Amino acid sequence: MTKKNQKNVEWKTPRKIFLVFLFLILILFGRYCYLALSPNINGRNMKVFAESRNTVSKTLTAKRGTIYDMSGNVLAQNVTSYTLIAYLDENRSTKTQINHVKDIDATAKALAPVLGADEQDLKEKLQNGKDKGRYQIEFGSVGKNLTEIKKDEIEKLNLPGIDFEESYKRYYPNGDFASYILGYAKTNEYYDKNGKLTTSIDGELGIEAKFDDELKGTDGYLTYQQDRFGYKIPDTKEERIDALDGKDIYLTLDSAIQRFAETEVQKINSEYEPEWSLITVMDAKTGDILASASTPSFNPNLRNITSYENPLVSNAFEPGSTMKIYTYMCAIEKGTYNGAETFKSGSIQVADATIRDWNNTGWGNITYDKGFEYSSNVGVSTMINHFIDRDELKDCFKKYGFGTSTGIDLSRELSGSLGFKYPVEVANAAFGQGITTTAIQHLKALSMIANDGQELTPHIVSKIVDPNTGKTTYKRKVEKSAKLVKQTTIDKIKDLMDQVVNSTDPEATGKRYHIDGFDVIGKTGTSQIYNEKTGGYLTGDTNYIYSFAGMFPKDNPEIIIYAAVKKPNVGSSKVLSDSITTLMQNIAKYKNMFEEETKNNSSVTSLKLDSYINQKVTDIQKLLNSYNIKTTIIGNGDKIINQYPNKGETVLSYDHVFLITNGDQGKMPNLIGYSRSDAIYLMKTLGYKYELEGYGYVTAQSIKEGEIVGDNTVKITLQEK
Repeated sequence: MTKKNQKNVEWKTPRKIFLVFLFLILILFGRYCYLALSPNINGRNMKVFAESRNTVSKTLTAKRGTIYDMSGNVLAQNVTSYTLIAYLDENRSTKTQINHVKDIDATAKALAPVLGADEQDLKEKLQNGKDKGRYQIEFGSVGKNLTEIKKDEIEKLNLPGIDFEESYKRYYPNGDFASYILGYAKTNEYYDKNGKLTTSIDGELGIEAKFDDELKGTDGYLTYQQDRFGYKIPDTKEERIDALDGKDIYLTLDSAIQRFAETEVQKINSEYEPEWSLITVMDAKTGDILASASTPSFNPNLRNITSYENPLVSNAFEPGSTMKIYTYMCAIEKGTYNGAETFKSGSIQVADATIRDWNNTGWGNITYDKGFEYSSNVGVSTMINHFIDRDELKDCFKKYGFGTSTGIDLSRELSGSLGFKYPVEVANAAFGQGITTTAIQHLKALSMIANDGQELTPHIVSKIVDPNTGKTTYKRKVEKSAKLVKQTTIDKIKDLMDQVVNSTDPEATGKRYHIDGFDVIGKTGTSQIYNEKTGGYLTGDTNYIYSFAGMFPKDNPEIIIYAAVKKPNVGSSKVLSDSITTLMQNIAKYKNMFEEETKNNSSVTSLKLDSYINQKVTDIQKLLNSYNIKTTIIGNGDKIINQYPNKGETVLSYDHVFLITNGDQGKMPNLIGYSRSDAIYLMKTLGYKYELEGYGYVTAQSIKEGEIVGDNTVKITLQEK
């Protein structure tokens, strides 16, 4: 082979490689030219893309509005909370400044006691994050929802690389207090329009849900250009829309009266273990709901909820004999009623059913007026087709507001049902069986009696204020209906309700609600409970709903109360009377309604109890006496070791405070004159075994004052005053 031919053979492979590389270089050059000269790449505008890489968009979160009571006491508010974070990236630090967690062991050791966490667990979280190359980590639940105080504690440790992220949460300072009225709001996570994970506090029950849009406010935003170090570029455009904070809502609730009601439903719940109980107080002149307490309840901070329905508006049940108020009212208004006329009580045959009085035997021949006082089912059933007919009864019930919603500013209000048609159904409806009503409907109907025949629309919201402008955007107006019944009808119904409570007749059904000097009028109710499984009514001594509808004072009512309790462990209307009379007395003292009954017109003052543990008995007794607060000293010691009510609770003049001392607690105190609930509390606090007989107030005790109790059972006798 010649040298020339040999050279041609040797150059073939390098030339191919050269051509391949040349081809690739030309492709890259072409791509470069395309990227450099084309305004759009893959459908994306490069100028906009470049600007967005340097654009920072921040959401300016609106503060959720605060919920207050009528006096401006906070019931629900936003509070700042913090999440603990640890920076692990060494690049955050410089030669002169350590800005990351350098010493994991020391950091975990310092944080553990402050957080109440396990040191090894914290150490593992830090080490695991570092091993995975994480820039920063959180510490799980132990590092979330930290308070300002806890944050300050951690900051004082001066730990490098430890920082906080600020957030907000909804807080209810009174815990389980008007919980079904307030409802709750919780923090939810979502992705905003920029794809960033953010949070929002959303109302999910009660006022928080009903007025979520007003409370939430409107978030703002901030947009600006930043350099590669994260600093704002000077003289570049900044766009800012400030957040509009949510509106503040003032409720009609009076926290003092709410506390009275809460105390009583808790007593009922503790002593009688009902399926549910409810007490609601309304201002008779405005329709404002001053208090509404129920059990079971929940703490909005914990959301330990067993039912999501507000008993005030979302619980429709057969009301029982409180409906006799309106059956009688209907007949009186028609002009056919004759209260002096008599009927034979005991039982009556209606179609194929026998209707009996609650005592099964009746009281012989009695007047219709007495029939109301005795709560005779036979009497009110006899009125049908004698004084009024079916259609007139139904029209009256509807006219008085039953069978339709009241319009109160709460969500999920039920209307109840008035589905009676056949004779026995009409007779039953006359005394509140076979129909369903709600507590708020009864309060509205009672307001007609308190306002000379004009009904009030009930309200729970007093006003709404915009904190951004300081202007009131809504203010509750007193809404009265047209006159529904004549003044003479109202006067007669008041007299009948007065006899129920204040009659000297021992058979009067409401005598337990009588309070000397308070001029209370009302009507009791006892209703059977419908069994949906069998289509009949439950049987047994405890399968009833007991209720009370009343107001005071008679001539010019200021306060209306409706209370009900379902299936208590005692088959008697006594389950409500002690609590309701105590509630009425507390309200009267608080509002100075009856001068003679509030200690010669002296003002009722309040005191928020501190912790008196380890303090001298004489000092605390002197302090409480200065507020006219009754004190009971248990034991003969000089130091206090326990107390009731507890720290943080507010008591009023003439309330009762128990102070347990470090003396001999084995001796029996004097219980004479104590209420049933106070006696139970004291026995439980002292750890004594006890048995109760009767209701009302203590009149006798089996172990005398000062005697050693030991393992003996104290037998306590109670009687109505």
